[in-house]
Amino acid sequence: MASRLLLVVAVLVFCIAQVSADAKVEDHETKAVVKGPNRRLLPYLNCEGLCKARCSLHSRPNRCNRACGTCCVRCKCVPPGTAGNREVCGSCYTDMTTHGNRLKCP
Repeated sequence: MASRLLLVVAVLVFCIAQVSADAKVEDHETKAVVKGPNRRLLPYLNCEGLCKARCSLHSRPNRCNRACGTCCVRCKCVPPGTAGNREVCGSCYTDMTTHGNRLKCP
């Protein structure tokens, strides 16, 4: 009876050690945040930093940053460089328009 109890305790300790080790690994490796009502895991994207670099040479950087931030959050993408390359982000980025039917994303 004592040997069975000792075996169960040993297996329990081993399982707890494995779960805590896995949790530590996941914290450092994943870069995902939970957003929205459906609680999906979405990749983390630093929209502020990417848009600041994208709009650095724009004639109206504040306006560019605001539009770029909106596009980044919705499309989860910011094209490389300071201008052009919009097709890299796909149709979400290239087809988004303002109320006046002008292209929204810089």
